[in-house]
Amino acid sequence: MSKKKLLILLAVFVILIIGMAALAKGTKPETVAGEKEIAVTVVHGDGSSKEFTYHTDEKFLGPVLLADGLIVGDQGEFGIFITAVDGEEIDSDNQEWWCLTKAGETVTTGADTTPIASGDCFELTLTVGY
Repeated sequence: MSKKKLLILLAVFVILIIGMAALAKGTKPETVAGEKEIAVTVVHGDGSSKEFTYHTDEKFLGPVLLADGLIVGDQGEFGIFITAVDGEEIDSDNQEWWCLTKAGETVTTGADTTPIASGDCFELTLTVGY
């Protein structure tokens, strides 16, 4: 391969990397600064539910829930994997996991990257089956 073709290929690669970085930054969820009030409803495996209200300056949901001790989890490469909520632990042999939703809609981010704004209502539901 000639030097000219190699340089062109390298330039295209650099442009692609810069473009992907700009796209990732542009699609990042926005956060809101300042005091916020949020509600979190926990739906346990037996169908019972319990609501928690938080006042916080945090930008993301995970730190709020961790600081209060509502959730316990394992930190992984994609954020925290919630293993227990309100004292109820998952049974991975039974394919149990905690599903995070916001106002009943599936959240596409992990708890520690889910932005919060005042008035948000989240649900953590013990779910069976992957």
